[in-house]
Amino acid sequence: MALDPEIINKIVDIALEEDMVHGDITTRVLVSPEIATGARLCAKDSGVLAGVTVAETVFLRVDSSLQFHARLVDGAQLNPGTEIATISGSAASILKAERVALNFIQRMSGIASITARYIATISGLPAHILDTRKTVPGLRMLDKYAVKMGGGDNHRFNLSDSILIKDNHLAILHARGVSLEEVVARARQGAGPEVRIEIEVQSVDDALAAAKAGADIVMLDNMSLDEIRRAVKEVGSIVLLEASGNVTLETVRAIAEAGVDFISVGSLTHSVKALDISLDMD
Repeated sequence: MALDPEIINKIVDIALEEDMVHGDITTRVLVSPEIATGARLCAKDSGVLAGVTVAETVFLRVDSSLQFHARLVDGAQLNPGTEIATISGSAASILKAERVALNFIQRMSGIASITARYIATISGLPAHILDTRKTVPGLRMLDKYAVKMGGGDNHRFNLSDSILIKDNHLAILHARGVSLEEVVARARQGAGPEVRIEIEVQSVDDALAAAKAGADIVMLDNMSLDEIRRAVKEVGSIVLLEASGNVTLETVRAIAEAGVDFISVGSLTHSVKALDISLDMD
């Protein structure tokens, strides 16, 4: 997954406008524009790097004359003291860009780092760790890119990628007398054979019905381990299975050992702990 430079520029410009970087009163009254300096982006914690290109974009959008030299690429392992990049040029420009650049690279590295922990926890098992659409509005591309840098996989990027029939879709249709089998049939007829159809279920019986109806993937929503194991035994040979709902680092390995193909983890992006990264002036 590559980051689109045009989208990065748009996201960065919104963030810089929000922070009013060119109205930085503190820097304007204290730091002369003629002062030149160098600075370093350094990790203060262990984790996985993501967002170095976005950080570079921030600095160069503030001042295109700044020199940004990345020492590492996204996906690299970080330890306390690891130097990520150096920046040189106008001290005032570096100060203006500092907070926005750190906000992006800390958040993205936090996502990559927690994803890597999930991947390590299920090491040796075939299940794939997936993200969800529970991302910060406007930052989905960055959030999902960071998941990839941590070794995870992306679920749907947006609503147009595939059909995902969730509980509220089913509730609306069931109230009108449409069975689960008919729901899948309608989806297939309306979308065509090339579009992937996934359906969320809350019981093993519904998982079996969805598999027989022709769903490509069945999402086992908030099922117990015993229910997941039973679903794998009964339908795992005829349909791909995804486990979802309140997955944690403490529970993910047992879920993977149950035999599902995918495990979706919303907390990768909706409950991010930023990785501690600092900008230190020379």
